[in-house]
Amino acid sequence: MPQFKDNPSDFNTQLTSVSITKKQHGTVLSKGQKTFNLLVKKIGQRRARLAAWDTVTPLFQKQYHDELLPLLEAGLDLQVEMVHRLDRVCDQKGLTKPERRKISSFITDVAGELIAQRDDTELKDIYNKHSASDYDSEEAAELEGLKSMLKSVLNIDLGDDVDMCSPEDIMRAAQAQMAARQEQQAATHQAIEERQVQRKKSAKQIAAQAREEAEKAQLSQSIREVYRKLASALHPDREPDPQERVRKTALMQRANQAYDRNDILQLLELQLELEHIDQSTINTISEDRLKHYTKILKEQIGELDQEILYVESSFKYRYEIAPFIEIHPDTILGNIADDIAGLQEELREFESDLRAFEDVAQVKDWLKTMKRQQAMPRFEEMLF
Repeated sequence: MPQFKDNPSDFNTQLTSVSITKKQHGTVLSKGQKTFNLLVKKIGQRRARLAAWDTVTPLFQKQYHDELLPLLEAGLDLQVEMVHRLDRVCDQKGLTKPERRKISSFITDVAGELIAQRDDTELKDIYNKHSASDYDSEEAAELEGLKSMLKSVLNIDLGDDVDMCSPEDIMRAAQAQMAARQEQQAATHQAIEERQVQRKKSAKQIAAQAREEAEKAQLSQSIREVYRKLASALHPDREPDPQERVRKTALMQRANQAYDRNDILQLLELQLELEHIDQSTINTISEDRLKHYTKILKEQIGELDQEILYVESSFKYRYEIAPFIEIHPDTILGNIADDIAGLQEELREFESDLRAFEDVAQVKDWLKTMKRQQAMPRFEEMLF
């Protein structure tokens, strides 16, 4: 999992846009200049997306906890009540044996799913009554089966130290063993690579390595030159005015962060903001220097894409959104508003339908047309 030391929004504010413009009417930008502009635009789009997530995430979190979660809990309450009512109806006269079997099967399915979400003793009693089984025994057998599967398929032996009553503990222990195994495999792979590096290299390999190191040195030099100019202009000790010294200190901190991240675009933006360079200077960046900048900008785009992936994957995991569903900060608040409205309507309808489960005649009619998904809304599946 990538780690990002700085908040992406720190690099999105108060920046002057850097782009190469036509020098005069009729002048056509070179391929390198067009590529530079395109990469700058892509970086801007990615920065904007990360900044948007910073803005909408706390708003989403508030709606999720204050509005959506209570509705989901209310939905579970109604499903529990439905199970109790059907259990009472099942004991009444007027139902045929096939009808009772159908109700018992339905109760068993619904109660089993509800118990997985709530440790409810009364629900377990109802489940055991209609399934002619024991929920706790079934659960223990399933966990033991999971343990056996992990050992036979993944060669993971959990031993006797893991709480076999807890699926979460089992999976955590299994993941820990897999992580340790992957770490050992990575160390072995690294050792093999190091031994290969130590072998005698061909002249071609040596030349390629020299070119790569020279290119890295040039890229580093390009960033260093821009940074040095900024550092010279922003040095707080050279500023007699106290207020201006505070401003330059803050700008210098931003420059240091950008330099640490190899963020050439951030450094150029700061130069423009300080009017240390003007548009004509940007327009006349040499083609060789543009090549260096282009490589750096492509690396930055890759890093930003990884950061976006991390932010959005973490968001999906936190709010139990399926990994294959695409999310976007511009639409996520609208999505949860639609979900809340849909849940409210489902709850109203389901609450009204519950009245039918108090009368044997109505239950018999319901059994004729019953479709499980219509009779028992899966509220959590409505999300997104």
